[in-house]
Amino acid sequence: MADMFQRRDIVVVRIGKKGLYDSVINEIKNVLKKHGIVKIKFLKSFRENICDRKEVAELLAKKVEAKIIGIRGYNVILKSMRKA
Repeated sequence: MADMFQRRDIVVVRIGKKGLYDSVINEIKNVLKKHGIVKIKFLKSFRENICDRKEVAELLAKKVEAKIIGIRGYNVILKSMRKA
């Protein structure tokens, strides 16, 4: 199986200095609903304000009702927990 972090067919959502605001959460939910999987990239401007990327990933997964498939660096892959 190909490395999930290297796949180019997964939609990427970038989170920057504005953080986890409602429109970003809604965009992630829409991607999960349509594709079932999403890669989240925490940009440098966002990383300056966080202390623990795993905690942020867990909070994000809870908000969008997804499970964490993997965390590598400041990238997280989430998979929808909802049945299609």
